[in-house]
Amino acid sequence: MGKSKRGRFAIFRAKDARCDAETTIMEYEPISAVVAEGSRRAQAEGVDTGHDLRVLFSAPGFSLVYVWFKSGFPLPLHTHNVDCLYYIVGGSLTIGHKELGVGDGFFVGSGVPYTYTPGPAGVEVLEFRAANQFNIKVMAEDPAFWDKAVATVRSHRPAWLQEARPARVMPDKGLMTCKAT
Repeated sequence: MGKSKRGRFAIFRAKDARCDAETTIMEYEPISAVVAEGSRRAQAEGVDTGHDLRVLFSAPGFSLVYVWFKSGFPLPLHTHNVDCLYYIVGGSLTIGHKELGVGDGFFVGSGVPYTYTPGPAGVEVLEFRAANQFNIKVMAEDPAFWDKAVATVRSHRPAWLQEARPARVMPDKGLMTCKAT
């Protein structure tokens, strides 16, 4: 990282991104027995083959994380202790009753519970936070969620092992033309 007269400056490269397991950027809050057992069962079925999370950049007061969730990944309801801005760079997702695609995004405030479902080709998301460390609190307390999640992992895992990253095409649809001033 180099320093300029106006402040900090840094270049980061995708090839240097660290996997989430290699970092301490995200800390897990204590979990209930239901979440612990459900997570254990999902791990045993191979849930880790359904996602790729990499820290692209982290410095005091800022982080950028790349996440690829493969098709149908069962993301549990959860919160973080900092605000986050999400930007979709590939594929699609459904959050609530809204389908979002490349170029779309959403903002989630600190402590707001949320989840989303990756689309049929999966989803690649950039996560921007004004913090270099944050927590995750899993709130999926219904055993039925974990039964369904485990079944999803079991049925999707063979396809996940072959699944390619979704196309990253920025659509022109809906974009306004900017006029030079």
